[in-house]
Amino acid sequence: QVQLVESGGGLVQAGDSLRLSCAASGGTFSNYRMGWFRQAPGKEREFVATINRSGGNTVYSDSVKGRFTISRDKAKNTVVLQMNSLKPEDTAVYYCAAKVRSSGWYSDIRTYDYWGQGTQVTVSS
Repeated sequence: QVQLVESGGGLVQAGDSLRLSCAASGGTFSNYRMGWFRQAPGKEREFVATINRSGGNTVYSDSVKGRFTISRDKAKNTVVLQMNSLKPEDTAVYYCAAKVRSSGWYSDIRTYDYWGQGTQVTVSS
């Protein structure tokens, strides 16, 4: 069983930066594609970014492209989401997820097997 624990959320002002971390344990980190998703109040959970097993390929949603960067540290079993130029519309609970299966679309929440508990990010205007 894989455990994922997010950290780094908080309250910031528009234009500020935050760095979210997700620590993985209980499995073989290099076997998983990792992703970040977010859920704002009253909205469905949505895809933010993903990184493949080797760390050589990343994909972002259009809403964060150019502002957010996903990376993974194999030695520390950690995936990081660096968020710059934050906007009020980035306010949400951010979730880290691990995808075991190679099949399924990387942005589809249904294809991810393990989830963290989430960390709140609030951006004030």
